[in-house]
This record gives sequence, structure tokens and C-alpha cells, in this order.
Amino acid sequence: MKDAQQTIGALVIGGDHPGLGVARSLGRRGIPVYILEDQHSISSFSRYPTRVIRVKDLRDERKTVDTVLEVGRRYELRNWVLFPTRDETVAAFSRYRTELAEFFRVTTPDWETVKWAWDKKNTHELAIRLEIPTPETWNPRSLEELEPLYGRLPLAIKPAVKRISFMRPALKPGEPTTADQLRELFSKAARQIKPEEIMVQEIIPGGGTQQFSYCAFFRDGQAHSSLVARRGRQHPREFGRAATYVESIELPEIEELSTRFLKAINYYGLVEIEFKLDFRDGKYKLLDVNARTWGFHSIGAAAGVDFPYLLYADQMGLEVKPCRGKPGVGWLRLLADMPTALSEICMDSSVWARISGPSNEPAWSQCSVMKIQCPPWRKSYSFLTY
Repeated sequence: MKDAQQTIGALVIGGDHPGLGVARSLGRRGIPVYILEDQHSISSFSRYPTRVIRVKDLRDERKTVDTVLEVGRRYELRNWVLFPTRDETVAAFSRYRTELAEFFRVTTPDWETVKWAWDKKNTHELAIRLEIPTPETWNPRSLEELEPLYGRLPLAIKPAVKRISFMRPALKPGEPTTADQLRELFSKAARQIKPEEIMVQEIIPGGGTQQFSYCAFFRDGQAHSSLVARRGRQHPREFGRAATYVESIELPEIEELSTRFLKAINYYGLVEIEFKLDFRDGKYKLLDVNARTWGFHSIGAAAGVDFPYLLYADQMGLEVKPCRGKPGVGWLRLLADMPTALSEICMDSSVWARISGPSNEPAWSQCSVMKIQCPPWRKSYSFLTY
């Protein structure tokens, strides 16, 4: 099949909104984009992907690599640029990077770099060595080793290793917590993953508005292009797993901390590093490192930093000037944000004034093509087309 060979394109693994964002970025420039998916996704309804390919399973690392290579040969995608959008795919590509690089342009660093982002224990250990603030963290291997932590409640239980099959159990901040609850959650986690992969971490007080992300195309020990974003709203509201509204800001402090971390691991590619401001000591504390495209990376195009294209251009040897995201640009995941925003208004009437105030920049969502005035926000939202 030679329809893909007119221009070297991109093979995106995962068709949810991060993958759709890659397809939009490159597709608008006339670059062919194939999306490889193992489930129904929003990209199937988009006009930007050249082709969406469904396969049986993309969870097992070896099978994923074999599938990607088979698809590459079937559709003659030699030298195409790989874009992983899921953590398990990042791990697969980094471990089998040499094999993949014989056919594709691989944007994922090797395992010696990725392991510091893939395993939260490694992330925490390196952050301490680099004097980057982090939440207090423990790795008890049994219920007996858990007992000394009872006096530190409330706590969160998290998987150290990012696996799609494990849903993070966590004690919500602000709720009464007990030793029995902690033991129950630890036991539940231990039935799903190895005890050495279970992390117990302090909960930093406060909500999503104290959470910040450093987003960058990073190479040669420094950011080629970057922006910083603040989480405005999240879902679930109390202990959000995903942002529903973010806005770009200026925050040099976490830029310096992030550069320190990424330089130490010789990082290359797109990356998001999450921090949370701890009002108790005034420090920004590192929460997570995502060595891939992240949920709201499409904010970059509106803010002047088109992350997927920057990575594609670099792989193709094209010169692109470094750029910095302008502050005040928002990104909105409309369907998820509506109930979150409404619940905030119902719980606190002062929220209305905050989210209905003037905005000079558009918020970028996922589902329409028009500029509209959208009450109760009274802001003009520019909606991207599928």
C-alpha cells in the first residue's frame, strides 16, 4: 500500500484526546497521520487522521512493538515518526527502542532515561538527590510496615509503576481517615500489584488550583520550547485525576526545577512535569513526570508552542525557532468541565465571579468549530474542529 508514501508522516499510538491533538497539529499542515488504537476513540470521528487502524491489544509491551512494526510494514510507513500517548507504550518503545529505530523515527528516549519517569519511586529518589521538593513518600511492603504511618493520616496510596490495569485507590483529602481505611486500601492494592510497587504518600492540602504543569519540547539539556500551565478545574473535583480547564501562566520557579530534573536524566522529547504548591512551606513539590504527550498539550498551539509539530520537525531535521508559551491562554475539555464547573458554583457562589470574569484569550476545547458566547462563563471560546 503506497498511499502513505507521498510524505513522511506520523504514527500515533492511542486515539483519545491526546492523540487527536497530535493529529490536528500535523494534519492541519498536510502531514499524514495514522492512528493505531485498540479501543473505540474520538479520533475515529475526526477529519484530521489519514487512517485509524484498530488492533486487538496494545497493553503488552512485546505485542505492542510487534503490532507497530507489522502495521509499519503493511502500510509502508518506513521512517515515519512515532508518537506514543500512553505510559505503557512509552515503556515499550523505550525498552525496544533499538529494534523500532531500524524502521521508524523513535521520539521516545531509551530506558535509562525513561525509567526515572516511569517508576515514581525512581522519580522521588532522584528529586531528593537533586534537591527538588516532593511530598513525603514511603514504600511499605506489608501491613506491619504500614503501622508507623497511622499517625500521618490522611495519606494516599498510589502505584509506583504506571499500569493501565490499576486504578489508583486513594483517600480523599479533607475526609475523616482511619488506620482501618488505610489498611483496607493497602490490601486492595496488594491484590492487584506487587507490594514493592505500592507507594504511600502524604496529601498536600488544597485543591487543583494549586497544581501546575511544566510542558516542554526538551533536548540537549534545555527546553527548546515550553510553557507553564495552572490547573483551574479538575475531575473528580476533590482529588482530580485529570484537568478539565487549565490556563497558561508565567512561573519561573518550576521551570528551573523541571530543567534540573530533565537535564539530569538526559531527556529528549515532549514532557509534562506536575507540581503542587504546598502552602505549609511555600514550596512547589514534584508530583509526576509524563514522558509523552499529555492530556491538554493542544493548549500549546493556541499559546504559540505547537508541541507535536516541534517534535516532528526536529525528527525531520527541519529548523524551527524556539518559542515560549504566552500566558493567559486556556484549554477546556468541555464535556468533563461542565459538571465540575456547575458543582463548584453550587458549593460556593464566589466561584461564579471568578469564572464569569473577562478573558482576553480563547479557551481551546475539543468539539466544535464556532466562536460562541457560552453562559454562565460569558467568555468567547474558540472551539477546534474534529
